[in-house]
Amino acid sequence: MGTPPLSPWAVLVPTLVLVGLWAPCVVSRQPNFIVILADDVGWGDLGANWAETKETPHLDQLAAEGTRFVDFHSAASTCSPSRASLLTGRLGVRNGVTHNFAISSLGGLPLNETTLAEVLREAGYSTGAIGKWHLGHHGRHHPNSRGFDYYFGIPYSHDMGCTDTPGYNLPPCPPCPRHSPAASQEISQAPCLLCDKPGVPLPSRVARKDCYTEVALPLLENITIVQQPVELGSLARRYAEEAERFIQRASDKGRPFFLYLALAHMHVPLVPPLPPAAGRGIYGASLAEMDALVGRVKELADSLGRGSTLLWFTGDNGPWAQKCDLAGRLGPFVGAWQRQRGGSSAKQTTWEGGHRVPALVYWPGRVPARRTSQALLSILDIFPTLVALAGAALPPNRRFDGLDVSPVLFGWSDVGHKVLLHPNSGAAGKVGEIEALRLAQYKAFYTTGGAMACDGSTGPAQRHHPPLIFNLDRDIQEQEPLDVASREYQAVLPAISRAYAQALQDIAADNVSVADYSQDPAAIPCCNVQHVGCRCHEDH
Repeated sequence: MGTPPLSPWAVLVPTLVLVGLWAPCVVSRQPNFIVILADDVGWGDLGANWAETKETPHLDQLAAEGTRFVDFHSAASTCSPSRASLLTGRLGVRNGVTHNFAISSLGGLPLNETTLAEVLREAGYSTGAIGKWHLGHHGRHHPNSRGFDYYFGIPYSHDMGCTDTPGYNLPPCPPCPRHSPAASQEISQAPCLLCDKPGVPLPSRVARKDCYTEVALPLLENITIVQQPVELGSLARRYAEEAERFIQRASDKGRPFFLYLALAHMHVPLVPPLPPAAGRGIYGASLAEMDALVGRVKELADSLGRGSTLLWFTGDNGPWAQKCDLAGRLGPFVGAWQRQRGGSSAKQTTWEGGHRVPALVYWPGRVPARRTSQALLSILDIFPTLVALAGAALPPNRRFDGLDVSPVLFGWSDVGHKVLLHPNSGAAGKVGEIEALRLAQYKAFYTTGGAMACDGSTGPAQRHHPPLIFNLDRDIQEQEPLDVASREYQAVLPAISRAYAQALQDIAADNVSVADYSQDPAAIPCCNVQHVGCRCHEDH
């Protein structure tokens, strides 16, 4: 495969410099890759980032033994678009995934998009995905059809179905019903996906509210439902066990592996393993469980031999503020300008709290230990970086928003993106539309808005022409935009305007995909349609 050009506005390091930096790190053996993606985790949820956090000793140790990236960003501030960007290296306006898929979605990540797993499998890797998918589960959108040899997990967020142990959510959700109410007898005649009796109809009315009460949450191993509803209390343990089995199988075959571990933590519902202690309570106990899980995976990586495995930990977006005490810490990224006008400045928004996420990279002997990098990086960079480290080539005939940042990982450079785009993820405006832009230390907003906050308020959408511009070096809280009449504003506005226009032109000239967001109750994963809520047999 030929290597396509990166987007011209995304390239920031001269080609000759990249070649010079890259040449010494070519290795004879392909490294293993483990990418751990936490869900709804706050930048301040790591003790290494925020001193008030005490529940993450394993992650803090990972930071001490690797490199911590403090200006690292998700490609969107909600689930499906962020995950699609990680696996394609492209923003939602290119790959077609601009908002979340439903349990009844027929589509998913467009089939003409090439995933990181597909590239690495072609390069000789064993590929496994464990945990949350949320990129379509119907037909060819299932992870087994998107480059993953093995899949074990929940096909979407674990609040998108009822369970017998619903844990902690806000508002609280009831457990799955065991007897069908008379009002739930209405059924659809369409056959359902993954039924144990194909052609048997499925209940057609699925809740569109805070709690899903009619269909139980499924747990899949490859295309088979192994549990419905999921036992959430044992999920972390099962994910760790399946990760260990996958790594062992790959090792037995003598093949390098790519493991994509997409955790349920820290998304609600939270199901801490022990009664919450004093301090941060339920959230803190759940955070400690996630930390222990990451520590166990690091031990697995270390057991394979020093320097054989790169581990990359990050998050899909910022905390879900409307969940109040069940949401994570923003650290200093509070989006003060928005908070003064109502609404949350975290998940779903283009404020720093929505997309600035923790990021750690651990690779003994290659990635420097005890290093903190200020480079402007993104989840988009995981795709091209791992492809390069594997000695593979990027898919042709498309442009990428991510960069090969291996020189930054190795400590040879601390230069990342010059320009980074932030799409709307549901707070204000059209989903997927580029509403904010980062240029060096400056952040420009063309549209602002707040997601639902803990107090129930939302911030109204506001268009800004000319844009609001913040200097993040001086104002990390995004509290006071530059005065449009100031010399600083007038000096930086032309460069921001050019970068924004060039980015939109580049996207318009690209091979852009369109996702299918149509829905049909037949697409809902169902173990047994003859049981209430698709519940499996008790001995299943």
